[in-house]
Amino acid sequence: MRSLSLVLIGLVALEHVGFLVLEIFFWDHPIGRRAFRMTEAVSAASKALAANQGLYNGFLAAGLAWGMFADRFDVKVFFLACVIVAGVFGAATASQRILFVQALPAVLATVATWVAG
Repeated sequence: MRSLSLVLIGLVALEHVGFLVLEIFFWDHPIGRRAFRMTEAVSAASKALAANQGLYNGFLAAGLAWGMFADRFDVKVFFLACVIVAGVFGAATASQRILFVQALPAVLATVATWVAG
């Protein structure tokens, strides 16, 4: 179960690195607009906010990597909980799709981490 936990945490961390790249570098680009279902006007107007959001996603990925490589249960669970809260908040305020894309993988990783002890 420990291996599954690490794989799932790694996937959640990689997902957040992907969000970082999309939000910082591709927000105002056809790739970002397609990923986040935005118009050109919306992406241009929100580019600075998205870059800030991308930076926070990078911090989540870094925290998850820290937990994995330091083998710290508390750090892994803390950062997974942060991802879950962010996913639930995003689903409530922006798009329900976020619940499945962001929160659900973190929930699965959290369960695997708790079972692995």
